[in-house]
Amino acid sequence: MKKRVHNFSAGPAILPEEVLNEIKDEFSGYQDIGSTIIEISHRDKTFLEIAKNAESSVRRLLDLDDDYEVLFMQGGATLQFSLIPLNFASKNARASYAEIGSWSSKAVKEASKICNLEICHSSKETGFNEIKDLSGWEISSNSKFVHYCKNETIQGIRIPYDPSFQVPAFVDMSSCLFSEDIDAKRYDFIYACAQKNFGPSGITLIIARKALLKKCDQDLPNILRYDMHAQENSLLNTPNTFAWYVAGKMFDWYEKNGGVKEMEKRSIEKSQILYDLIDSGEFYQNPVLKSQRSVNNVVFTIRDSNLEQLFLDEAEKQDLFYLKGHRSVGGMRASIYNSMKKESVVALRDFMQDFEKQYG
Repeated sequence: MKKRVHNFSAGPAILPEEVLNEIKDEFSGYQDIGSTIIEISHRDKTFLEIAKNAESSVRRLLDLDDDYEVLFMQGGATLQFSLIPLNFASKNARASYAEIGSWSSKAVKEASKICNLEICHSSKETGFNEIKDLSGWEISSNSKFVHYCKNETIQGIRIPYDPSFQVPAFVDMSSCLFSEDIDAKRYDFIYACAQKNFGPSGITLIIARKALLKKCDQDLPNILRYDMHAQENSLLNTPNTFAWYVAGKMFDWYEKNGGVKEMEKRSIEKSQILYDLIDSGEFYQNPVLKSQRSVNNVVFTIRDSNLEQLFLDEAEKQDLFYLKGHRSVGGMRASIYNSMKKESVVALRDFMQDFEKQYG
């Protein structure tokens, strides 16, 4: 494989070289079928086996029982911002939303067009740097569900524990699924786009209680109903077969490398390398409450903001790419998802130390 840079992109993000090599080896001809994986029907027995294996891997990785459906749907997580209230809180039903970062704010904006939305907690006024304990959220007893984003990629903040609500928990885990050892049974609806932790963009994993899907709005067109996608095993229409295939490869890689517990261990270790440096002085700064800092998206600024563009330019000379923070907040962001090797994080840490020595 050609030279690869240290890629800290927030998504689409890097994939393991082992997985990329497998895809490369199989791309010109999958097994002995005489075609590539992107040239066969989604209803062909070869692809159906790929789909079945991917679902089985997800169930093993997250310890899911038969009470849950596992769906692979087109589009990204943003599509779910509308589909969720359409299915479960339309006709002006009440739903509770936590506004704890940029992505949960986007979900609030979309859902407010559809349902009777209440904000059960907002950290917007404090810059999304600290999240109130879930037990203090103000959730109405007649809410159809409570929605939040577990890991906010832009602000670099997360909720590091599982919920315990009296109403169903709907959670966006796009940037943390398979990086944190969750108790899936504490959630009613989980969704995550693939391009952070398990493949290319264009497919979204949905994990939902079967009992919940019986409550989908029957008046919606079939293509918008989660229960119809479940009924057709995610084959209601032609899916993104290639992204689904790659996701299956990623799930296999997770199982071969210790599963979710091991991924969480590695994520904590990698992120702590950077946080230790950031906290060691005043040159670099991170505004997030320490106990809620993301283990996947490490955000930081430089005390003298005039140095930030120089930092980014010099970093690229050392093959450290895609460190610019989101345009809405500025600063820097190192996204270190599961496929990111520790060596890349150490390389960034070493560069940051050298940059501080020269300009601090």
